[in-house]
Amino acid sequence: MFHTQQSKAFFRIAALAIVIAVAIVYAPAQPPLDDRAAVLAANAQFYAAINKMFIGELVPIQAVWSHADDVTYMGPTGQFEHGWSTVLKDWEGQAAMKLGGHVKPIEIQIVLGQDLAVVSDYELGENTNANGKVEQLKLRATNIFRKEGGQWKMIGHHTDPLPYLSK
Repeated sequence: MFHTQQSKAFFRIAALAIVIAVAIVYAPAQPPLDDRAAVLAANAQFYAAINKMFIGELVPIQAVWSHADDVTYMGPTGQFEHGWSTVLKDWEGQAAMKLGGHVKPIEIQIVLGQDLAVVSDYELGENTNANGKVEQLKLRATNIFRKEGGQWKMIGHHTDPLPYLSK
């Protein structure tokens, strides 16, 4: 009888261990809470980089973007760029214009996964157009980030086009 009770206890513990193991394996993976803060920081760094780009500085833009071949950029020029080298050329062209001004994100919404994050917001600010006139802007924007080497890097940016930048 003692042997039978031990056997039942063993099988109960074994069954419980299997249930726990299955629950761990199949539980939906939740990104760490600090990833939300890291994505918000990456988004803020992107907008700080844009403001530097407005005065011709490109190093901050290069730092926030992934340099992979699968990145995409649909910015205010109205173009659809694929791959880091092409995306960088677009940023170089905008930096050369030295539009001045500033932009900041408002109404920020985040969808966060394990290795991907989507940030939707408005870009609010102003730039100088080709005629030297200051233009107010409010653009819808979507920013896509991927976790690469433990850092959130931009892999996609999409905004409304600006008439004075569209080709």
